[in-house]
Amino acid sequence: MDQLLKLTADAGVEVSAAETALEDEMPQAARDALDRADDILSELRERWPSMSAAERSVIGDAAGAVRRRRDAISARVPVRRVLTDAVAEVDPEQDEDPEAA
Repeated sequence: MDQLLKLTADAGVEVSAAETALEDEMPQAARDALDRADDILSELRERWPSMSAAERSVIGDAAGAVRRRRDAISARVPVRRVLTDAVAEVDPEQDEDPEAA
């Protein structure tokens, strides 16, 4: 159970890091921290079938709270936008065989 609680706490730390990054106006760092939290939560989901009923009760509640925080912070992360839309330039050399030169 200790290892499962540690994983849950690690996910919470990553969610807190994402929150701090958002407050510091660093959306990419927030995305990265949320990705790490997602990886940890995925690992907990993979272990779910092998957990006892008592472990499921404790970890389920704790991980659920982390997941709710994660989702709330994720909703605040700005969506990436394309800066420009432009037609691709044609490179006359792109169709040439490099071995022919």
